[in-house]
Amino acid sequence: KVFASLPQVERGVSKIIGGDPKGNNFLYTNGKCVVLRNIDNPAVADIYTEHAHQVVVAKYAPSGFYVASGDVSGKLRIWDTTQKEHLLKYEYQPFAGKIKDIAWTEDSKRIAVVGEGREKFGAVFLWDSGSSVGEITGHNKVINSVDIKQTRPYRLVTGSDDNCAAFFEGPPFKFKFTIGDHGRFVNCVRFSPDGNRFATASADGQIFIYDGKTGEKICALGGSKAHDGGIYAISWSPDSTHLLSASGDKSSKIWDVSANSVVSTFPMGSTVLDQQLGCLWQKDHLLSISLSGFINYLDKNNPSKPLRVIKGHSKSIQCLTVHKNGGKSYIYSGSHDGHINYWDSETGENDSFSGKGHTNQVSRMTVDESGQLVSCSMDDTVRYTNLALRDYSGQGVVKLDVQPKCVAVGPRGYAVVVCIGQIVLLKDQRKCFSLDCPGYEPEVVAVHPGGDTVAIGGADGNVRIYSILGTTLKDEGKLLEAKGPVTDVAYSHDGAFLAVCDASKVVTVFNVADDYSENNVFYGHHAKIVCLAWSPDNEHFASGGMDMMVYVWTLSDPETRVKIQDAHRLHHVSSLAWLDEHTLVTTSHDASVKEWTITY
Repeated sequence: KVFASLPQVERGVSKIIGGDPKGNNFLYTNGKCVVLRNIDNPAVADIYTEHAHQVVVAKYAPSGFYVASGDVSGKLRIWDTTQKEHLLKYEYQPFAGKIKDIAWTEDSKRIAVVGEGREKFGAVFLWDSGSSVGEITGHNKVINSVDIKQTRPYRLVTGSDDNCAAFFEGPPFKFKFTIGDHGRFVNCVRFSPDGNRFATASADGQIFIYDGKTGEKICALGGSKAHDGGIYAISWSPDSTHLLSASGDKSSKIWDVSANSVVSTFPMGSTVLDQQLGCLWQKDHLLSISLSGFINYLDKNNPSKPLRVIKGHSKSIQCLTVHKNGGKSYIYSGSHDGHINYWDSETGENDSFSGKGHTNQVSRMTVDESGQLVSCSMDDTVRYTNLALRDYSGQGVVKLDVQPKCVAVGPRGYAVVVCIGQIVLLKDQRKCFSLDCPGYEPEVVAVHPGGDTVAIGGADGNVRIYSILGTTLKDEGKLLEAKGPVTDVAYSHDGAFLAVCDASKVVTVFNVADDYSENNVFYGHHAKIVCLAWSPDNEHFASGGMDMMVYVWTLSDPETRVKIQDAHRLHHVSSLAWLDEHTLVTTSHDASVKEWTITY
């Protein structure tokens, strides 16, 4: 199961969502990933991760069988949509620099690509050979948008940061004239599906409509201003009569083009994060993308409230944990912008906590015995959040002197926080003891299920054992040697074993009852291991590393292992957890969460 990331957005930059000509899917980009989702049931998702650099835009071919995606280095990949493997058909480098938009001709044979190249800002060529079918000239700054008329005779239009649009005839496509009606950057240009009209939208808040064949200006939507803010995206209705627009004034609008009137206005909120950066009109679905990364399904019958909002993470996820609540298993994930999300592990339905939470990266999360999510963050706090309420306000916050790196909880209200150069013991959400300058750099911590013993792994490659005595931590003087700087420690659920992973690609397991004697050593990772988790059966544990691998190990036999190759391709695994004995959850910097079924 894949719980996909949201679109990656940045302020003041339009975000392109691609539609499927068959009408079933839509797609967008985040980091090095292209995310394809079912438009009727967005929980069904697929992720394409073959780009070596950040992908900016992806568009379906009109045939529906291929997708063309372009990245910041100027690479264009054309790949198959019908198989799960998404085989690469062709790869081109039309220019050196960021690709910002892509357009196909209706026969799926020619592609126009625009962006910020060094000497040229666009190219148009045959999809199967790469040979040029015209020149894209007439602009002296980066081109933001391109579209091709989907009926013959072909026309091509571009929009640029030089405040102009340009009109081309072809093939071969030749520059005809410049359209200088806008006063600011032209963000989006789109032909109507029937080819009779095209529209241009700009940062000056205006939308102009032109004749699709001759390029003559017909009208300005809404007179002098279509929106109070810059317009980032426009999308035509399938019948070519209406236009959807998305704007930085935090609203989207539907226009009746021939009558030049607003049909509906969708107010999306009042914060900066409610600015609208992208939109798509597909079949009966109206989608818009907010600066928060959220995908809104707009409701024509009730413009004040979206039908549904797709949430998730748009930034890389650092940590996750799982918890059963009212018979359902939930996955909690925390990202590097401080945002915590919860997912229903069955359906993928998800939402974020309400109220004001962490303001910086969430480094580690766990759930204590009273059903509270304990999270530590780079904003120097540890938060206790009730999982029944899922609301930050009025909940426990412990302010620390130094930045915490890891937190572990035990029974009776105890929690141990490892900070930079400091170890803090919390009891019932209060600091009761701190160990300053322990003489080594503590990195990670685990509390024994019995609740009396604490294991702390250090950057010096050792694990030290402490015991909790009332309100103090006592060093037991026990030193367990790992093979390198310790990156994670975990006790098995029955408390019989302690697993330790390190930067030298090794997992070492110690036998707790036998005075922490070394039980076994597990080799297999090709790079630093960053996280581990015990299965509820206490027989198996999983480890994830910088080599993008996840291994599931068998305690009694280091040779028997389940290997998940490319768990999150091109992104290292940042955290993992078990839902039950056969279900493992992983996450990574690709901002997506995946569920795996493990069979031995």
